[in-house]
Amino acid sequence: MYNSGMEHSKEFEDLVSEVKARVKEISVADTLERQKQGAELIDVREDNEWDGGHASGARHIGRGVIERDIVNQIPDKNAEIILYCGGGYRSALAADNLQKMGYTNVWSMAGGWKAWKEEGAPMEKEKG
Repeated sequence: MYNSGMEHSKEFEDLVSEVKARVKEISVADTLERQKQGAELIDVREDNEWDGGHASGARHIGRGVIERDIVNQIPDKNAEIILYCGGGYRSALAADNLQKMGYTNVWSMAGGWKAWKEEGAPMEKEKG
């Protein structure tokens, strides 16, 4: 599993491993290509993480509210959606839930924000 630099409990890592068996992962390079073709890139990190910097062209729907808000923001259950978080854990959990809600084309970006920065992919920061 991708090491985001945070210590995770065995229970959390076991849960994520179970979920990742059901979720498709995508690389940063493939994410950039899919974005050009209309895929929705969604940052599921916390507000303060988003404010500190995020992927260009991404929209923010935090992990805590994505299941509540996704249908209003992206009603097309066949839309291509790529989720990312800090290191690929939370996005996998969110992708699994979106699939359970009927979304058919959901990806979790492998390595998350850490991998995005390491690849030198385009970034934005909130003003103010």
